[in-house]
Amino acid sequence: MPLRVNGERIDPSRPARELLRLCPELEERAKLLRSQPARTVGPRGLLYVQQREFAATTPKDGSISVLGSDDATTCHLVVLRHTGSGAICLMHCDGSDTEKEVLLITNAVRALSPNTEYGRLEVHLIGGFNDDRHLSQQLTHQLLRAFDRLQDDIHLVTFCVTELNDRQEKGNHFPYIYGIAANVKTGEIFHAFFPDKGPEEDLRSASILTGAQMVNIYDSRKEQLCIGPYFWMPFPPANFWLDQDDQYLLQNLSTSPRAEPPHFISHIRATLLCLKEHPFPDQTLFSSRKPWIYVKNEDGLWEKISDQI
Repeated sequence: MPLRVNGERIDPSRPARELLRLCPELEERAKLLRSQPARTVGPRGLLYVQQREFAATTPKDGSISVLGSDDATTCHLVVLRHTGSGAICLMHCDGSDTEKEVLLITNAVRALSPNTEYGRLEVHLIGGFNDDRHLSQQLTHQLLRAFDRLQDDIHLVTFCVTELNDRQEKGNHFPYIYGIAANVKTGEIFHAFFPDKGPEEDLRSASILTGAQMVNIYDSRKEQLCIGPYFWMPFPPANFWLDQDDQYLLQNLSTSPRAEPPHFISHIRATLLCLKEHPFPDQTLFSSRKPWIYVKNEDGLWEKISDQI
Protein backbone atom coordinates (compact mmCIF):
# COMPACT_ATOMS: atom_id res chain seq x y z
CA MET A 1 0.00 0.00 0.00
CA PRO A 2 1.20 3.55 -0.67
CA LEU A 3 2.85 6.14 1.49
CA ARG A 4 0.38 8.96 2.16
CA VAL A 5 0.24 12.56 3.36
CA ASN A 6 -3.15 13.82 4.51
CA GLY A 7 -4.69 10.69 3.04
CA GLU A 8 -3.29 11.34 -0.44
CA ARG A 9 -0.72 9.10 -2.04
CA ILE A 10 2.72 10.59 -2.64
CA ASP A 11 5.39 9.56 -5.12
CA PRO A 12 8.54 8.73 -3.12
CA SER A 13 10.71 8.95 -6.24
CA ARG A 14 10.13 12.70 -6.54
CA PRO A 15 12.76 15.11 -5.22
CA ALA A 16 12.12 16.29 -1.67
CA ARG A 17 11.63 19.90 -2.80
CA GLU A 18 8.83 18.83 -5.18
CA LEU A 19 7.26 16.73 -2.44
CA LEU A 20 7.19 19.80 -0.20
CA ARG A 21 5.61 21.91 -2.92
CA LEU A 22 2.77 19.40 -3.15
CA CYS A 23 2.55 18.94 0.65
CA PRO A 24 3.50 22.30 2.23
CA GLU A 25 2.26 21.16 5.64
CA LEU A 26 5.33 18.88 5.86
CA GLU A 27 7.64 21.87 5.59
CA GLU A 28 5.65 23.75 8.23
CA ARG A 29 5.93 20.84 10.66
CA ALA A 30 9.67 20.60 9.98
CA LYS A 31 10.08 24.34 10.70
CA LEU A 32 8.17 23.94 13.95
CA LEU A 33 10.37 21.02 15.05
CA ARG A 34 13.58 22.88 14.11
CA SER A 35 12.48 25.91 16.09
CA GLN A 36 12.33 23.91 19.34
CA PRO A 37 15.33 24.15 21.66
CA ALA A 38 16.69 20.72 22.50
CA ARG A 39 15.30 19.43 25.78
CA THR A 40 17.73 17.58 28.04
CA VAL A 41 16.26 14.17 28.83
CA GLY A 42 17.62 12.37 31.87
CA PRO A 43 17.88 8.61 32.37
CA ARG A 44 14.73 8.12 34.47
CA GLY A 45 12.13 6.33 32.39
CA LEU A 46 14.31 6.63 29.27
CA LEU A 47 15.05 3.87 26.79
CA TYR A 48 17.99 5.11 24.71
CA VAL A 49 18.41 3.64 21.22
CA GLN A 50 21.82 3.57 19.58
CA GLN A 51 22.74 3.32 15.90
CA ARG A 52 21.41 0.12 14.27
CA GLU A 53 19.05 -0.47 17.16
CA PHE A 54 15.29 -0.15 17.56
CA ALA A 55 12.86 -0.47 20.43
CA ALA A 56 9.07 -0.71 20.52
CA THR A 57 6.57 -0.47 23.36
CA THR A 58 3.05 0.73 24.26
CA PRO A 59 1.51 3.31 26.59
CA LYS A 60 0.84 0.46 29.06
CA ASP A 61 4.58 0.13 29.73
CA GLY A 62 5.18 0.78 33.41
CA SER A 63 8.94 1.25 33.03
CA ILE A 64 9.50 3.35 29.91
CA SER A 65 8.03 6.80 29.37
CA VAL A 66 10.42 8.08 26.68
CA LEU A 67 12.18 6.53 23.69
CA GLY A 68 15.17 8.55 22.53
CA SER A 69 18.22 8.68 20.30
CA ASP A 70 20.75 11.28 19.19
CA ASP A 71 24.19 11.77 17.61
CA ALA A 72 22.57 11.39 14.16
CA THR A 73 24.44 13.25 11.43
CA THR A 74 23.86 11.41 8.15
CA CYS A 75 21.82 8.77 10.01
CA HIS A 76 18.03 9.10 10.26
CA LEU A 77 15.78 8.65 13.28
CA VAL A 78 12.49 6.95 12.50
CA VAL A 79 9.42 6.85 14.75
CA LEU A 80 6.52 4.62 13.74
CA ARG A 81 3.31 4.76 15.80
CA HIS A 82 -0.13 3.18 15.59
CA THR A 83 -2.66 5.81 16.62
CA GLY A 84 -5.20 3.21 17.73
CA SER A 85 -3.11 1.05 20.05
CA GLY A 86 -0.53 3.71 20.83
CA ALA A 87 2.24 1.20 20.06
CA ILE A 88 5.38 3.14 19.19
CA CYS A 89 8.83 2.28 17.84
CA LEU A 90 12.01 4.30 17.45
CA MET A 91 14.84 3.24 15.11
CA HIS A 92 18.29 4.78 14.48
CA CYS A 93 19.25 3.74 10.95
CA ASP A 94 22.31 4.36 8.79
CA GLY A 95 21.33 2.81 5.45
CA SER A 96 22.94 -0.57 6.03
CA ASP A 97 19.78 -2.52 5.03
CA THR A 98 16.94 -0.02 4.97
CA GLU A 99 14.17 -2.07 3.38
CA LYS A 100 14.65 -4.95 5.83
CA GLU A 101 14.87 -2.56 8.78
CA VAL A 102 11.63 -0.80 7.87
CA LEU A 103 9.90 -4.16 7.72
CA LEU A 104 11.31 -5.07 11.16
CA ILE A 105 9.92 -2.00 12.89
CA THR A 106 6.57 -2.26 11.10
CA ASN A 107 6.20 -5.85 12.26
CA ALA A 108 7.17 -4.79 15.79
CA VAL A 109 4.40 -2.17 15.92
CA ARG A 110 1.90 -4.56 14.33
CA ALA A 111 2.70 -7.20 16.97
CA LEU A 112 1.88 -4.68 19.71
CA SER A 113 -1.40 -3.67 18.01
CA PRO A 114 -3.47 -6.89 17.91
CA ASN A 115 -7.18 -6.68 17.18
CA THR A 116 -7.01 -2.92 16.74
CA GLU A 117 -10.07 -1.89 14.74
CA TYR A 118 -9.30 1.81 14.44
CA GLY A 119 -6.30 4.07 14.02
CA ARG A 120 -3.52 4.22 11.47
CA LEU A 121 0.25 3.88 11.15
CA GLU A 122 2.05 7.22 11.25
CA VAL A 123 5.74 7.73 10.53
CA HIS A 124 8.08 10.54 11.55
CA LEU A 125 11.42 10.90 9.73
CA ILE A 126 14.12 13.13 11.24
CA GLY A 127 17.82 13.48 10.53
CA GLY A 128 20.51 13.97 7.94
CA PHE A 129 21.67 17.20 6.30
CA ASN A 130 23.27 18.36 3.06
CA ASP A 131 26.46 16.37 3.55
CA ASP A 132 29.26 16.36 0.98
CA ARG A 133 28.84 12.67 0.10
CA HIS A 134 25.03 12.89 -0.27
CA LEU A 135 24.62 9.99 2.17
CA SER A 136 21.69 11.71 3.89
CA GLN A 137 19.85 12.20 0.61
CA GLN A 138 20.33 8.54 -0.32
CA LEU A 139 18.99 7.36 3.03
CA THR A 140 15.96 9.66 2.80
CA HIS A 141 15.03 8.15 -0.56
CA GLN A 142 15.63 4.61 0.71
CA LEU A 143 13.28 5.15 3.63
CA LEU A 144 10.52 6.69 1.50
CA ARG A 145 10.70 3.81 -0.99
CA ALA A 146 10.76 1.18 1.76
CA PHE A 147 7.67 2.55 3.50
CA ASP A 148 5.88 2.94 0.16
CA ARG A 149 6.39 -0.78 -0.56
CA LEU A 150 4.77 -2.02 2.64
CA GLN A 151 1.37 -3.75 2.65
CA ASP A 152 0.00 -1.20 5.13
CA ASP A 153 -0.98 2.39 4.45
CA ILE A 154 1.71 4.52 6.08
CA HIS A 155 0.94 8.17 6.81
CA LEU A 156 3.94 10.51 6.71
CA VAL A 157 3.46 13.10 9.45
CA THR A 158 6.94 14.51 10.10
CA PHE A 159 9.54 14.98 7.36
CA CYS A 160 12.52 16.87 8.83
CA VAL A 161 15.32 15.27 6.84
CA THR A 162 18.34 16.21 4.72
CA GLU A 163 17.77 19.72 3.29
CA LEU A 164 14.90 20.31 5.73
CA ASN A 165 17.30 19.59 8.62
CA ASP A 166 20.24 21.53 7.21
CA ARG A 167 21.84 24.71 8.49
CA GLN A 168 24.96 26.55 7.35
CA GLU A 169 27.66 28.13 9.46
CA LYS A 170 30.75 29.75 7.93
CA GLY A 171 30.15 27.87 4.69
CA ASN A 172 29.83 24.46 6.34
CA HIS A 173 26.68 22.37 6.62
CA PHE A 174 25.33 20.91 9.88
CA PRO A 175 22.10 19.25 11.03
CA TYR A 176 19.65 21.37 12.99
CA ILE A 177 18.50 18.31 14.92
CA TYR A 178 20.84 15.56 16.09
CA GLY A 179 18.44 13.85 18.47
CA ILE A 180 14.76 13.31 19.21
CA ALA A 181 12.60 11.83 21.92
CA ALA A 182 9.18 10.21 21.66
CA ASN A 183 6.73 10.35 24.56
CA VAL A 184 5.43 6.78 24.91
CA LYS A 185 2.15 7.87 26.49
CA THR A 186 1.18 10.68 24.12
CA GLY A 187 3.22 10.07 20.97
CA GLU A 188 4.73 13.57 21.10
CA ILE A 189 7.99 13.90 19.14
CA PHE A 190 10.42 16.57 20.31
CA HIS A 191 14.00 17.80 19.82
CA ALA A 192 16.15 16.26 22.56
CA PHE A 193 19.63 15.69 23.97
CA PHE A 194 20.67 12.74 26.17
CA PRO A 195 23.62 13.03 28.59
CA ASP A 196 23.15 9.36 29.53
CA LYS A 197 23.23 6.94 26.59
CA GLY A 198 23.52 3.72 28.56
CA PRO A 199 23.59 1.13 29.70
CA GLU A 200 26.74 -0.37 28.12
CA GLU A 201 27.15 2.42 25.58
CA ASP A 202 30.67 1.45 24.48
CA LEU A 203 29.90 -2.26 24.22
CA ARG A 204 26.84 -1.66 22.07
CA SER A 205 28.83 0.69 19.83
CA ALA A 206 31.62 -1.87 19.48
CA SER A 207 29.13 -4.32 18.03
CA ILE A 208 28.09 -1.74 15.44
CA LEU A 209 31.70 -0.97 14.49
CA THR A 210 32.29 -4.67 13.75
CA GLY A 211 29.32 -4.80 11.36
CA ALA A 212 26.33 -5.87 13.44
CA GLN A 213 22.89 -5.68 11.84
CA MET A 214 19.83 -3.83 13.13
CA VAL A 215 18.63 -5.34 16.41
CA ASN A 216 15.58 -5.03 18.67
CA ILE A 217 16.86 -4.24 22.17
CA TYR A 218 13.64 -4.25 24.22
CA ASP A 219 11.02 -6.78 25.31
CA SER A 220 8.02 -4.61 26.16
CA ARG A 221 5.96 -7.47 27.55
CA LYS A 222 8.63 -8.25 30.17
CA GLU A 223 9.78 -4.61 30.31
CA GLN A 224 13.37 -5.74 29.89
CA LEU A 225 16.31 -4.30 27.95
CA CYS A 226 18.35 -7.05 26.31
CA ILE A 227 22.01 -6.44 25.42
CA GLY A 228 23.87 -9.02 23.36
CA PRO A 229 25.07 -11.65 23.22
CA TYR A 230 27.71 -10.20 20.92
CA PHE A 231 30.14 -12.19 18.82
CA TRP A 232 32.91 -10.64 16.77
CA MET A 233 36.32 -11.63 15.53
CA PRO A 234 39.44 -9.96 16.94
CA PHE A 235 39.78 -6.42 15.62
CA PRO A 236 43.53 -5.83 15.07
CA PRO A 237 43.03 -2.33 13.62
CA ALA A 238 41.91 -1.15 17.10
CA ASN A 239 45.54 -0.69 18.16
CA PHE A 240 46.32 1.30 15.03
CA TRP A 241 43.33 3.60 15.44
CA LEU A 242 43.99 4.19 19.14
CA ASP A 243 47.51 5.39 18.29
CA GLN A 244 46.22 8.07 15.90
CA ASP A 245 45.51 11.68 16.80
CA ASP A 246 41.98 13.03 17.15
CA GLN A 247 41.88 14.72 13.75
CA TYR A 248 42.91 11.54 11.97
CA LEU A 249 40.14 9.59 13.72
CA LEU A 250 37.60 12.26 12.88
CA GLN A 251 38.51 12.34 9.19
CA ASN A 252 38.59 8.58 8.76
CA LEU A 253 35.94 7.16 11.08
CA SER A 254 33.12 9.61 10.52
CA THR A 255 30.74 9.94 7.56
CA SER A 256 30.59 13.69 8.23
CA PRO A 257 33.71 14.96 10.05
CA ARG A 258 32.74 18.64 10.21
CA ALA A 259 29.29 17.90 11.62
CA GLU A 260 30.08 15.50 14.45
CA PRO A 261 29.14 16.47 18.03
CA PRO A 262 32.00 17.38 20.40
CA HIS A 263 32.04 14.02 22.19
CA PHE A 264 32.51 11.97 18.99
CA ILE A 265 36.25 11.42 19.53
CA SER A 266 36.00 10.35 23.18
CA HIS A 267 33.17 8.00 22.26
CA ILE A 268 35.00 6.38 19.34
CA ARG A 269 38.15 5.92 21.46
CA ALA A 270 36.13 4.22 24.20
CA THR A 271 34.54 1.97 21.58
CA LEU A 272 37.93 1.01 20.12
CA LEU A 273 39.27 0.32 23.60
CA CYS A 274 36.35 -2.05 24.21
CA LEU A 275 37.26 -3.93 21.03
CA LYS A 276 40.89 -4.10 22.11
CA GLU A 277 40.09 -5.37 25.60
CA HIS A 278 37.54 -7.94 24.42
CA PRO A 279 38.74 -9.57 21.18
CA PHE A 280 36.53 -12.58 21.96
CA PRO A 281 33.40 -11.23 23.70
CA ASP A 282 31.74 -14.64 23.52
CA GLN A 283 34.42 -15.83 25.96
CA THR A 284 35.01 -12.81 28.18
CA LEU A 285 31.55 -11.24 28.30
CA PHE A 286 28.91 -13.67 27.00
CA SER A 287 30.21 -17.11 27.91
CA SER A 288 26.65 -18.14 28.80
CA ARG A 289 25.54 -17.26 25.23
CA LYS A 290 22.68 -15.34 26.83
CA PRO A 291 21.94 -11.59 26.74
CA TRP A 292 22.51 -9.25 29.63
CA ILE A 293 19.10 -8.29 31.04
CA TYR A 294 18.34 -4.88 32.50
CA VAL A 295 15.16 -3.60 34.14
CA LYS A 296 14.22 -0.22 35.54
CA ASN A 297 14.52 0.02 39.32
CA GLU A 298 12.33 2.06 41.67
CA ASP A 299 14.21 5.23 40.69
CA GLY A 300 13.55 4.66 36.99
CA LEU A 301 17.18 3.76 36.27
CA TRP A 302 18.53 0.65 34.55
CA GLU A 303 19.69 -2.17 36.78
CA LYS A 304 21.32 -5.37 35.57
CA ILE A 305 19.49 -8.40 36.90
CA SER A 306 21.01 -11.29 34.98
CA ASP A 307 23.16 -12.41 32.07
CA GLN A 308 20.56 -15.05 31.31
CA ILE A 309 16.88 -15.12 30.45
